[in-house]
Amino acid sequence: MIKSIARKEIRLLLKEKGTFFWLLVLPILFIVLFASVFGSAGSSTIKVQYLDMDHTAASKELLQSIERIDGFELKTDSTLSLEKQIASIRDGKLSALLVLPQGFEANLQSGTGPAEVTLYRDETANSSVAPIQAVLHNIAGSYRDANIAQALASSGMNEAKLKQVLTPPIHVAEKTENVIPFDMISQVVPGYTVMFVFFVIISMTRRFISDKDTGMTARLSSTPMRPLSYLIGMWIPYLLVVVFQCAVLLSFGHFVYGLELGDMLSVIIIILALAFCVTGLGLALSVFAKSENQGIAFTQLIAMGGAVIGGLWFPTEMMPKFMQTIGHFTPQYWAQQGLKSVILHGAHLQDIWLNVLILLAFAVVALLIAMLQFPRFMRQAAH
Repeated sequence: MIKSIARKEIRLLLKEKGTFFWLLVLPILFIVLFASVFGSAGSSTIKVQYLDMDHTAASKELLQSIERIDGFELKTDSTLSLEKQIASIRDGKLSALLVLPQGFEANLQSGTGPAEVTLYRDETANSSVAPIQAVLHNIAGSYRDANIAQALASSGMNEAKLKQVLTPPIHVAEKTENVIPFDMISQVVPGYTVMFVFFVIISMTRRFISDKDTGMTARLSSTPMRPLSYLIGMWIPYLLVVVFQCAVLLSFGHFVYGLELGDMLSVIIIILALAFCVTGLGLALSVFAKSENQGIAFTQLIAMGGAVIGGLWFPTEMMPKFMQTIGHFTPQYWAQQGLKSVILHGAHLQDIWLNVLILLAFAVVALLIAMLQFPRFMRQAAH
């Protein structure tokens, strides 16, 4: 009987082309869209617009100092006057403008005071202008150090002593620990994979409600079939769908975007635990929902709400502390963190056992609720 019900569900799933659009095509479109948006944002260079009114060797040297820094690109527009470029900042078309005034080199060489450059900036674009400000302060610091070195050398200080004086008293040693560098692909692919598997609950609810409304459930209740057999027969096809869906989406991320998945055994274990969890929740919701619309509403609440607070759309570190705490109570959080641990940190089974255990705990609780409530569902179907 279990096999018959499972085969019936698989045939119906294969006939419903819309199901595969929601479970496969749509998440792939989301992955492509957000991978393009966040991928280009993460790899973009900072463009510094400048206006050189001095046109001297000193002004060109300053500009070259900026251009030599990785991630920075200089650009200028000689067709626009200073006033028009400042107006562009006020209109929000330009975030910053670096101006080297006439007489910059003369002031620099005179030694009577600082040679001033002006950074016009949009007050509402502080985050994009901050790197430019930091670079300019660093360059100004290097000019100051050069002046100090020249003055000390003129006073007769030898090279060894000069080097000792100019060496910063604190040295910051950087050591990278992650073998695989983070990029937004590592967030987007597992994130949208986990998010869209929850939409299989809509299909599960629709099938349960359909069987009840058409009298199928009532007819089955009059047979010697045990209720557990019906539940298992309805459960297995969707379990396979979730596993297949995860495999397709993660493979898409691997082959299209070069996402390194890490320890495949750990990934498979997390996917299986997630599949048990999602379909268990689907069974529980299916026997509770009184209508298809109610089931869809609850599914959207679980899927979208869990995606936000579970860290599927953006890293949990970017969220307020209270939301991070709430996120620990969602299965999405544990699935996402487990996959990211394997993908980014090279984790293995011994490192993600807690994630798997919590996902299975969600599954066990949901399945128990489904089994306890199923007799009530059958009684409603009989009437």
